[in-house]
Amino acid sequence: MLWRMQPRWLDDEERAAWLRLVGVVELLPGVLDTQLRHDSGLSHFEYFSLAMLSEAPDHTLRMGALAQRTNATLPRLSHVISRLESKGLVERSPSVEDRRATNARLTAAGWDTVVAAAPGHVDAVRQFVLDPLTREQLRELTVIGDALLARLDPEGRMFGHVIERPTD
Repeated sequence: MLWRMQPRWLDDEERAAWLRLVGVVELLPGVLDTQLRHDSGLSHFEYFSLAMLSEAPDHTLRMGALAQRTNATLPRLSHVISRLESKGLVERSPSVEDRRATNARLTAAGWDTVVAAAPGHVDAVRQFVLDPLTREQLRELTVIGDALLARLDPEGRMFGHVIERPTD
């Protein structure tokens, strides 16, 4: 007989916090996706991929590194990059350092697209995430995010390159 431990059920306070986090995790991606599709014809994942390339040196990343930064599988990312390539926003080429690897590079049209999409995206982030919070709550959200990411992404593979601790 396999021994099963009884789960530690959530108390009322834990359940309330968990349900609110689930609500945000479920609702926010759709809100951001709707805004981006309406304003720029991009999905949130397409925009995020372009944004990660826009922040990279020479606007170029290996596909594996881009997959890490976007938390995507290589097949999913490859499909999205193919779609962005067909729009002239991204180009793929063999890596100079390792011919087995493929690089994705943001084109001039891709740069223009991400620059044009950014203001609307920032407005949506402000409207739905930042503006409802006080400065203290924003600091608390940062601390909470750091604690969760320490468990979910202990090596900082997804955001380690862009997350900086705020200074007071």
